[in-house]
Amino acid sequence: MSDDTDSVPAWARRSAGESRVAATVAVLVVLALQWGLPDRLTVRPTWLVPGLALVLLVVLIVANPVRIDREAQWLRWASLALSGLLGVATAWSVDRLVQGLLDGQLSNDPGALLSSGAGVWLTNVLVFALWYWEFDRGGPAARAHGRKKHPDLLFPQMQLGKLADRNWEPEFVDYLYLAFTNATAFSPTDVMPLSRWAKMMMTVQAAISFITGILVIARAVNVLK
Repeated sequence: MSDDTDSVPAWARRSAGESRVAATVAVLVVLALQWGLPDRLTVRPTWLVPGLALVLLVVLIVANPVRIDREAQWLRWASLALSGLLGVATAWSVDRLVQGLLDGQLSNDPGALLSSGAGVWLTNVLVFALWYWEFDRGGPAARAHGRKKHPDLLFPQMQLGKLADRNWEPEFVDYLYLAFTNATAFSPTDVMPLSRWAKMMMTVQAAISFITGILVIARAVNVLK
């Protein structure tokens, strides 16, 4: 007779835990993008955000080096602090970019404008992917232990029954896809927000993406004329 868990999909039961590699790479890419932005668009001193973020990242890697399955309150706070720090840096960059576009103090080189805008836009996508990943059903460690039965974000595989692999469970790349599609379509595509926080977060991300994209393109076109 088969075990009762055989009929339960991986996302709804206890599992081995997600690999840390993808999320770690995303954090490093965000820091690299921040480092490459013009000084006007970054938090001063320029070493502050990368330095603090790297310290937090190292702590998290040492605590959960391979798979994210260790639950501890201080680890949860450290992980949220890292995502929050990157979020603050991104918000600062977006604010400075918008202000610079409105007051005309950014470079009049359309290439520089577009590269700066692309850097801020991509940072926005990666940071929101980290946030979705951190908050959905209590975060990666809580998901590995199956703490919450009701999802905050409804992925298609959760609804397909026998058409989906029972070993499928959302990983960072799935949240990255959600952040990218939300930033380009300005609305949900195949992943539906169920919790109010998820709806509000997706609204904020879409608004940031829309405003920065429109302003950067409009400014670049104006310079070209």
